[in-house]
Amino acid sequence: MTRTDTSAWPCTIARAVNILGDGWNLLILRQACLGTRRFEDFQRALGSGRNILAGRLDHLVAEGLLRRVEYQQRPLRHEYRLTDKGREVYPVLAAMAAWGDRWLTGPEGTPLVLHHTTCDHDMQAVVVCNVCDQPVDVRQVRAQPGPGHPDSSPAAGTATDVGARPV
Repeated sequence: MTRTDTSAWPCTIARAVNILGDGWNLLILRQACLGTRRFEDFQRALGSGRNILAGRLDHLVAEGLLRRVEYQQRPLRHEYRLTDKGREVYPVLAAMAAWGDRWLTGPEGTPLVLHHTTCDHDMQAVVVCNVCDQPVDVRQVRAQPGPGHPDSSPAAGTATDVGARPV
């Protein structure tokens, strides 16, 4: 199946999938969040081929999620550091971990526990409303065009006309 370029779709989820949707990209970002910085360390942790890893790292640098920093001149070597944009992917990874812990964990338990150092407790990511601070369930959310949607002008019709419905 050929992958569709969703970078211009009027949906930020579709745009994010265009950058993050590749499994290697998510695993590289996971490793970067765990402190991996050097090419060889990414390769060892992920077991990926050099060509695949190099291409994905270049993509993440081009998209502004990682930055390449020289750490040695002879031979020339670089490490990859998370940018602010890259660090902000962490809640997505934490939410994926929470989903995986619930649906993919065997009887032996979770393979990795996230520990919140601020409160010194193990944690799981929860999506909460930024206004009322209540946990959000998909049945309580309605997607509707925002100000950047191409059909959101007053002349374009109502939210229902452009596909708003409970998700």
